Amino acid sequence: MVDKEGGWTSHDLVAKARGIFNTRRVGHAGTLDPMATGLVILGVGGATRLLGYVSDAGKSYQGTIFLGATTNTDDADGELLTRASVEDMAKVRDEEIGAGVKQLTGSIMQRPSNFSAIKVKGVRSYARARAGEEFELAAREIHVEKFSIVDIRRNEDSIEVDVFVTCSSGTYIRALARDLGETLGVGGHLTSLRRTSIGGFTIEDAVKIEHIADRRIPLGEAAARILPTRKVDLDEQVLLRNGRAIFAVGKVGAYAALNTGGDLVALLQEEGERAKPIAVFLEEA
Repeated sequence: MVDKEGGWTSHDLVAKARGIFNTRRVGHAGTLDPMATGLVILGVGGATRLLGYVSDAGKSYQGTIFLGATTNTDDADGELLTRASVEDMAKVRDEEIGAGVKQLTGSIMQRPSNFSAIKVKGVRSYARARAGEEFELAAREIHVEKFSIVDIRRNEDSIEVDVFVTCSSGTYIRALARDLGETLGVGGHLTSLRRTSIGGFTIEDAVKIEHIADRRIPLGEAAARILPTRKVDLDEQVLLRNGRAIFAVGKVGAYAALNTGGDLVALLQEEGERAKPIAVFLEEA
């Protein structure tokens, strides 16, 4: 778990980790923009097979929304597009900001920024946007479990709103900033962002990239933070190691099979009375 510094890309972290662990088999769970700081989960070797499940987990963020201006990227790294007048900013009341935040809470449709990593016909949308292409990404349903205001600071021609957000995978916090500004009629963008949790992983456990070799989490512990678990005995472990199914226990969706020592044996998916391995991790009984 890495506490990413501002200016680094997620790809930069992967490249650094490849050098530290002397392997190409490194991946990350969830892109974090260069401007943002905070939690990024890296997987090395066999752990890369868990990253998809980490990416799908809910996430929490602390951030600051700047009301009174828009940018082409919906964050502070972008080009300034519009600026609200002092008179318009003076009309925005705290109660209206709170109502706008409430409107963006729950299951909502969100249009991602064109400057995102979403692929359009095989090409990242940010690459198309930087090339000057005119397009608009389709809105998609996301879930914002919590969107709370921590502080409101007023300047003559702008308002800064510190927020805390807990949301589903695929949510863009800078799009929330943009949409809040649109709702209030003054424009908005994100000026700071820090990811504090992903599923059962929190920023308190993270270290700087230079120290990542000292903070490797056993696969069994990692799997237990993001998936339901089941204990298996030695006979079941041998069956799973050989790609064979064991009896089902009524679990829905993917879950982790751990041996009595807490090691990750396999990921299982149940079909009727059988629990089939969809990924095997422990190679020796």
